[in-house]
Amino acid sequence: MRRKAAGVLAAIVVAGVATSAFATSAPAALPRAVAGTHCTVFPANNYWHADISRLPVDPRSSAWLSHMSTGRTLHPDFGPSYGNGPNYGIPVTVVSAAHPKVSVRFDYASESDRVRYPLGSDTRVEGGINSTGDRHTVVVDKANCRLYETWLTRKSGGQWRAGSGATWSLTSNALRPNGWTSADAAGLPILPGLLRWNEVKAGHVNHAIRFTTDVTAKAHLWPARHDAGTKSVSAYPPMGARFRLRASYSAAHLGRNARVVVAAMKKYGLVLADNGSPWYFQGEQNPHWPSSLIADLKKIPASAFVAVQTSSLRVSANSAAVRPH
Repeated sequence: MRRKAAGVLAAIVVAGVATSAFATSAPAALPRAVAGTHCTVFPANNYWHADISRLPVDPRSSAWLSHMSTGRTLHPDFGPSYGNGPNYGIPVTVVSAAHPKVSVRFDYASESDRVRYPLGSDTRVEGGINSTGDRHTVVVDKANCRLYETWLTRKSGGQWRAGSGATWSLTSNALRPNGWTSADAAGLPILPGLLRWNEVKAGHVNHAIRFTTDVTAKAHLWPARHDAGTKSVSAYPPMGARFRLRASYSAAHLGRNARVVVAAMKKYGLVLADNGSPWYFQGEQNPHWPSSLIADLKKIPASAFVAVQTSSLRVSANSAAVRPH
């Protein structure tokens, strides 16, 4: 969905000073492990797992939302689809430490992690390696709990290529250098923001969810590291902006699985991570997503969200760790 602007984009950080009056606690439970691994998706005190239910509404919330097509409902960008199916979403590939690693040539090499990536014929590429879409790859080394992600992934003449790529330790809160992209326009990892079927089925999602909108500011908020927007005014949402579903929104008309997702949207919210269709939120590619869940999630109105002020969570500008009580 991203259409990244050409060249290296200057980063304009719009992060406030931490204020303890609005501090919130880190989640008590450990994040759920990636299916087929013992690897949790970043530590429990990571930004993605921060409870934002008591954070104040951002003063710019109304202005941002006025440019975000709030007259529509949310669109789950995964699951059964008659146009992109039989199922779609961002696939997650799990590999062992013995998986061969290859060199990758990047279009945005100066902002990519130029290491060898565990890509191969078994790598699942979003939409397929010959598609014309974003072609994200999300690969987890299950022995070392190492995450590798690429965007615009393809092969040419036997050489792996990508628009950009990044790697993280899933046991660390370290961020990328400020100003650097990743496989996402916000310079954030994709995996922690994906809705996963094993967590919905288990009845508890304890992280924020990645989503997109079409017009964004040339700015980013901690812990985002990068932006690809076109608007220089603060009335447009920056990368890293976090949105919360209003507590007053009733999910009584939705099924059990959808109520699990609604609870996560109220407690952990949505994180603006890329340019794309407004209010499209992402999940893993998994053939087990129920059609009834997807239908229910399409009923959630965008107008039921507000932007929240997250600066009080920040411990350090270069860490995704959040402030405890």
